[in-house]
Amino acid sequence: MYAGIHHVSVAVTDLEKATQFYGVMLGFKETVRPPFPSKGAWYDVGPTQLHLIVNQARTLRGTTVIDDKDGHFALRVDRMQDVLDMLHEASIPYMDRPNNLTEWHQVYVTDPDGNVIEFNVSRA
Repeated sequence: MYAGIHHVSVAVTDLEKATQFYGVMLGFKETVRPPFPSKGAWYDVGPTQLHLIVNQARTLRGTTVIDDKDGHFALRVDRMQDVLDMLHEASIPYMDRPNNLTEWHQVYVTDPDGNVIEFNVSRA
């Protein structure tokens, strides 16, 4: 019945800061976005898309404290060392959880608006 997740949308308050973070710092590939009246940006991340929507709504966490128990989206990566190198180079703070109860190495970050992102790779 379900073929997978098509996209994940996150609320952002400053599109320039958000596109700098996702497009430049994380290196996501921006894709065409229809000319909606609201501001935003779309990115291709593997077979899934990430949609940024400019919105001052209550969906924002109100903090950039990294909390692995808060709502987040997760990206499977090929090599965690590449992610860690990228985060170091961009001076992005992160929470590294190489040994946890899951079968994968987890690294958590937040974007400028506090949206939590998990990167993970299988330890097998």
